[in-house]
This record gives sequence, structure tokens and C-alpha cells, in this order.
Amino acid sequence: MLKIALPNKGRLAEETRELFRDAGLEVRASSERALTASLGGEFEALFVRAQDIPEFVADGAADAGVTGFDIVSESGRDLDTLLDLGFGRCRLVVAARDGIGITSLDDVAGTPRVATVFPRLAHRFFEARGQSVEIVPMSGSAEIAPHIGIADVIVDLTSTGSTLRVNGLIEITTILESTARLIAAPGSISEKARALEELVGALSSVLRARDKRYLMANVPRAALDRVKAVLPGIDGPTVVDILDGQSFVAVHAVVDAGSIFRTIADLKALGGSGILVTRIERLMP
Repeated sequence: MLKIALPNKGRLAEETRELFRDAGLEVRASSERALTASLGGEFEALFVRAQDIPEFVADGAADAGVTGFDIVSESGRDLDTLLDLGFGRCRLVVAARDGIGITSLDDVAGTPRVATVFPRLAHRFFEARGQSVEIVPMSGSAEIAPHIGIADVIVDLTSTGSTLRVNGLIEITTILESTARLIAAPGSISEKARALEELVGALSSVLRARDKRYLMANVPRAALDRVKAVLPGIDGPTVVDILDGQSFVAVHAVVDAGSIFRTIADLKALGGSGILVTRIERLMP
């Protein structure tokens, strides 16, 4: 049984469950507060705090886990990233009070006090710059620290920067960019390597399909050369003869979701008809 540590709450937990469900590994828990659940077959979920997942995986309590890259980096544990899941995107930034003259790191002089819930990453960042700092560890709400005089700057997570702006702070620089990652300890035991590989393949196929669409259309045979330019697909469009189609053929292709509007318009301009677009659940290379 492959044990996978998953976030137990929050947006990261919701998006992780959705991804696993789309990959055919739906969480089957006895209750909403269950600490473990079956994911079907040889997979079992362990629900823990996202901050604790690197420890669970590094110590062997779980064979793999899903958490943010920021948390993995802060943990300092030796872990391998098996897959970048793409969601939970955010940035770890240095920020300061707006209007006090700090607009770049060069304005942060002396030995500044840095409030953060990421003390290891903050210390490492300033150390790499050759600058001594006094770390002020916090468990949350670091935005208040500069306003009450316990820190000169903060190191905190942001997605859009709106929370910082609302709290009268401005971004100075980005330390790292983070997304959710599937992680495992280096040298995972051989008897579970195949299961891990299958898990990565299943999740990858879902992620690969999310920004793709499957398009089918009937197009004039005489326009095929121009249709191929409109529908490059993965390896070019599939062309199928239509029974009694005569001058028309059917073309099938996987296309980028963001280009669907223009692709349909271009096909119609070439005489295309019977155009059908569907979502793709999984896409294997």
C-alpha cells in the first residue's frame, strides 16, 4: 500500500482532491474528519497539515506527499520533486511599509529585523546577499509587524499582492516562486517505485489535458493543406474519410483551449462544418 500525505484543509487540499479524483483516485473517507482514506487500489491517503508533509515524507511515514514548494524549501529536508502540479501558485517576497523610503533591497540598511513564518528561507536569502538580519519568527499575520514596530521588513507569501497593498505594504523583491508539488524521499524503496511511477503518470495525464480540447470537424478535401496549418495538433490532425462524404473529410485534433475561438473561426472560413469541441479527461504522451 502506497501512503500519500495530502493537505487536510484549505484551497490546496481542495485542488489536490480534485486532481486525484480526475486521475481516478477519488478520496473514499469514512467521514470528513477521517485521518486516512482509501484512494482505490494500492493507494492510501494520510490527511495532515501541509506544513508537516515534508517531515512525514522525509521520515518515511508517507511514501509521497503533496504540498507547496515554499513549505518543502523551508523544511530543509532532502526531498525529490516528482511532479509540479501547477496549482497553488504564489511567491515568497520581501515587503516593507509603503511611504518610508524602502523601495529596493539596497534601501534595507544595517541589520534589519525581518518578521516571517519562513525563518530558514529568509535567513538563507539575506545571508546569500552578505547581509546580517535579525529574524522575528511569527506563526501568521506577518503584515502587522512593520506597523507595530517589531520588524523593518517582512518575508511572506503573496499571490496577487492585493493583501500586501491593503495592509500598506509594497513588494521589494521575490525570493522564490511556489506551486504545489508531488514529493518523495530520494531513493524510494524499489518495490514501491513502480506504484510511484504510475501515480506520476496518472496525475500528469490529467494536468496535460486541462488546457487542451479535442476538436472534430468536416472540411473540404481541397482545403486540407490550409486546414493543417489551422490544426497542427500534437502530431498533426487525423484525417478520416467520410462515408459518401465525396469532397469532404473529417479531421480530428487536440488543440490548445485558449485558441479554440480563433481555430473555429478559421475552420469555418475554410468551409468547415459539423464542428464539435469536447474536453479531454486525460492525455498520455
